[in-house]
Amino acid sequence: MQKEIHPQYNTEAKVECACGHKFTVGSTKKDIHVEVCSNCHPFFTGLEKVMDTAGRVEKFKTRQSKAGETKVEKPKKATVKTKK
Repeated sequence: MQKEIHPQYNTEAKVECACGHKFTVGSTKKDIHVEVCSNCHPFFTGLEKVMDTAGRVEKFKTRQSKAGETKVEKPKKATVKTKK
């Protein structure tokens, strides 16, 4: 590493979430404020919900089931006989 061109690295940077959870990480900043952390994020807490207000998932499933039921037969190719 070249001297005096890199920012100072803090091994004990304090991170504070909007939910109140605090922890330490390594960073170039001393204090970090975040809105969401692993303590309050729905994916990590298991409180994740699927929002389907317009019924799009059900519409998709019905379209897919209808598409699987109907089988379209391809028209047979017309053969042209030539006289020799």
